[in-house]
Amino acid sequence: MKKNVIIIAVGTALLLSSCASKKDLVACQEENKALQTNYQNTKEQLAASTARVTSLEEQIKELRRNNAKLQQSLDKSLTNTSQNNISIEKLVDQINESNQYIRHLVEVKSKSDSLNMVLTNNLTRSLSKEELKEVDVQVLKGVVYISLADNMLYKSGSYEINSRASETLSKIAKIIKDYKDYDVLIEGNTDDVPISRENIRNNWDLSCLRASSVVQALQNDYGVDPKRLTAGGRGEYNPLQPNTTEVGKQRNRRTQIIITPKLDEFMDLIGQAPDEK
Repeated sequence: MKKNVIIIAVGTALLLSSCASKKDLVACQEENKALQTNYQNTKEQLAASTARVTSLEEQIKELRRNNAKLQQSLDKSLTNTSQNNISIEKLVDQINESNQYIRHLVEVKSKSDSLNMVLTNNLTRSLSKEELKEVDVQVLKGVVYISLADNMLYKSGSYEINSRASETLSKIAKIIKDYKDYDVLIEGNTDDVPISRENIRNNWDLSCLRASSVVQALQNDYGVDPKRLTAGGRGEYNPLQPNTTEVGKQRNRRTQIIITPKLDEFMDLIGQAPDEK
């Protein structure tokens, strides 16, 4: 009788353990699915923002070309002012309006570029020499990229943040909080070595979970507004170097904090472009 009781108890324990594991796996899969959806949306927004900046630069060039043509027309008209004084006045007004719009566009773009440089300089100055060995800060196409090595952020083969990362993340969080008009994408990246751990199916899962850990630390530990944050993972598919050497794999195992300026003002300016006459 005692043996039967022991067998039943062991079986019940194994069944409960299996159920708990399945629940954790399902929860992990649901979280991963949501993270990948958020990441894709942010990726599309970032691509659209970059396209808007490129469009503005092309528009500035086109307006300058149009101004040159208008100036030529004005010069020709001035050789015979008696023909049509009204036409000359219209040309002058159009040139002035176009010049004013160009100055406005250049001013907004310069302001954005200046803010990015100030942000980068402030962050770089706040980091120690030791931290700068594991943190890379760059500005590319109007976007600030902060790349952190995985061995500084996480426990080995895990998505849990280690104690070493606390001071560095607190400095980054302060910069993020100082620049309230910027959105922040946290992007996880891995090497191509397959991972085999309970509730982590592959490098996609690992990269997304690592990004989520950083997002939650910024929100819960350092008070960053979660509405500004997005977590996403790119797995092994965004390498900086080939995964053929240990150094290359180490470079590829990273988490990027991508700080992007909101371009609503640029979009408003596009809508306010002067009509061609």
